[in-house]
Amino acid sequence: MLRYILKRLLSLIISLIVASMVIFMVIEIAPGDPASFMLGLNAQPETLAALRSELGLDGSKLQRYGAWIAGMLSGDFGTSYTYRTPVSQMITARLWVSLPLALYALCLSTLIAFPAGIFAASRRGQVGDMGVMGATQLGIAIPNFWFAMMLVLIFAINLRWFSAGGFVGWDAGFWAGIKALTLPAVALALPQAAILARVMRSSLLDVLGEDFMRSARAKGLSSRQALWRHGLRNALIPVLTIIGLQFSFLLAGSIIIEQVFYLPGLGRLVFQSISARDLIVVESVVMLLVFSVILVNFLVDLAYAVVDPRLRTRT
Repeated sequence: MLRYILKRLLSLIISLIVASMVIFMVIEIAPGDPASFMLGLNAQPETLAALRSELGLDGSKLQRYGAWIAGMLSGDFGTSYTYRTPVSQMITARLWVSLPLALYALCLSTLIAFPAGIFAASRRGQVGDMGVMGATQLGIAIPNFWFAMMLVLIFAINLRWFSAGGFVGWDAGFWAGIKALTLPAVALALPQAAILARVMRSSLLDVLGEDFMRSARAKGLSSRQALWRHGLRNALIPVLTIIGLQFSFLLAGSIIIEQVFYLPGLGRLVFQSISARDLIVVESVVMLLVFSVILVNFLVDLAYAVVDPRLRTRT
């Protein structure tokens, strides 16, 4: 098990190094200069040079990359060009919106998908199975921002159960914060639940056809007992993969939902920083999101070994 963990940890470190290089190069070759953007087209060359020096843009790309990496390793993400605020403070403030939103949506997605997928697999070819598959097909086909607008129309405008947007902050209380995130979380969760339910059903159907499941039935277990005792655990590996990918998407890819509900999250911060050519914020936030994706995949790999001990001896 230790060897398995060390190999996955080495893969994580290499992935982070490569990702940091790619992020820095892609953002650096993007057209436009932050100093010129901030001062305008009629800026004097001396003023422009002074601002570039102040922002640390006058060094070579290798020096700037090294300073960026060294700063991140020490917890210093630099200072925003636009807001003149430490990037770490901006990320921390926005993370307390995006992270709970992603976790909330993932919990909702899992709570919906697991029963739906198990129900459909246990009734293969029956009306219940076809109903669940039809609902999941609809959930996949309809984009989440459309769900978001329908939720606002029904639950915010007509029923007035929730606010149409904005975030009250955790200072207003835990339940007030959760209530503000409920509609965005549901909008994010429904399409992901549809995907996860289909994967759960397919994985369970594959497992139900295995020899060990027939042996379990032959020993006297009912279909329900065989499903819960033996089938579910063996069907979890592809499901865990999808859950890991979904969390990464929910954390990093919720920019549209944050725009619809006007949430001050990381996705909105990236959008604003790109518009303002605030490169240091874009680099730092994207690197943080990439780190979260790689870390989640690392944890999913460890979960594989817990679910299926055979994987520990194959690597």
